[in-house]
Amino acid sequence: MAAVASVDQPGSPAPTPAARPAARRHSYPVWRWAILLVAAAYFLIPLWSGLRFAGLKAFSQVVSYQGFGAAFGLSLRLALVATVLTLVLMVPTTVYVHLRLPRVRRVMEAITILPIVIPPIVLIVGVLKVAPSALLGTPYLLALLYVVLAMPFAYRALDAGLRAFDLKTMVEASNSLGAGLPTTLWRVVLPSIRTAMLSATVLTVALVLGEFTMASLLEWVTFPVWIVQFEQNAGPVSEAASLLALFVTWLLLMVIVTVGSWNSRKRGGSEVALFTVARQDFSKTFGEPE
Repeated sequence: MAAVASVDQPGSPAPTPAARPAARRHSYPVWRWAILLVAAAYFLIPLWSGLRFAGLKAFSQVVSYQGFGAAFGLSLRLALVATVLTLVLMVPTTVYVHLRLPRVRRVMEAITILPIVIPPIVLIVGVLKVAPSALLGTPYLLALLYVVLAMPFAYRALDAGLRAFDLKTMVEASNSLGAGLPTTLWRVVLPSIRTAMLSATVLTVALVLGEFTMASLLEWVTFPVWIVQFEQNAGPVSEAASLLALFVTWLLLMVIVTVGSWNSRKRGGSEVALFTVARQDFSKTFGEPE
């Protein structure tokens, strides 16, 4: 049997490696840029018009007007209470449905969409019938209404987060190591859906800070209601207050999203998204499979 071998002759030039193909450049079609420009104009032109109408001096006058601090503080308190109640109610419910009642998920999706379909006055009457007497006549009754309104958005954000990993397998592995259900929920499930919880928080805060109908029907002066009442007296200042509410809401949401994404990347999770959660990379936490 003959073996064929290639032997480099002394003094012969070394073989040159094959040239790598040039890096592929990402090119975007013209129609994408056109859609982006149209969307930017749709959002930026009204903001620019509002700034031109209000003027920069109106922003410094908003804070000094009567009722601004009380209305804005009430909206922030309601956003905090509604967010806590929404997470306390929806997180265990969504986890239980995914673990024990997977066939009921379609029914839950239909039930959670009802607050969007039912008129606000019907929701108010229903909450007034079942609300504790201690909450009647207090602004925190609005927090219960906001929990109902936030249910469709919070449920879908949490549902997307739970679909991003195999919940049943993780819970069974935790139970096999001797952890009970509370420990599993606190140390396994909640860290895995931290991104989804932050998404639900973002949506709930945005809803509460911009809701007007229910607060006006119950005659509580939240920040949106104060803006509508105040615009009858001073148009430019009212426009400045509306823009200020938009900027403050945007700033709060950006802070929540930035902090949540930074913590998720630090722990090897996915980034915060409003409606969907990308599949998380658990290899950084549990190691690569052998």
